[in-house]
Amino acid sequence: MRRSSTYLVALGSNRRHHRYGAPGGVVRAAMEELAAFGTVTARSPVIATPAMGAARRRFANAVLVLESERDPPALLAALKRTEREFGRRPGQRWGDRVLDLDIVLWSGGAWVSKILTIPHPGFARRRFVLAPACTVAPDWRTPPHGLTLAHHQARLT
Repeated sequence: MRRSSTYLVALGSNRRHHRYGAPGGVVRAAMEELAAFGTVTARSPVIATPAMGAARRRFANAVLVLESERDPPALLAALKRTEREFGRRPGQRWGDRVLDLDIVLWSGGAWVSKILTIPHPGFARRRFVLAPACTVAPDWRTPPHGLTLAHHQARLT
């Protein structure tokens, strides 16, 4: 039997969905869908955040903690498939999107491959990830220095 791992997954949306409505509804629906990949043990509140980069609309962001038997590449493939099922299309970096799903952290520590880097390279500079993450996992220690998510968030202020 494959050993279970814990993941911190970030969710974001800034476009309406024909079934789930406004971005907050999209994020909440995606949280439900991700339970198909394991056990969701914690969900942050959905927060509204300003647009970034080329995006023109405000985002709804959240994180969840997922226990899964999938290894990081398998979980990434499942997340990308879910994005497509929600209507995500390839487009401009930082542009508007129906759904964005990212693996931020993994209980196995660091993972580096051609398709995936864990911890997510930009998480420590992203208030829209750290604020909700600190509501569900403030004491999660991050490689390589062992800082907690709460420490990373404090560094942003």
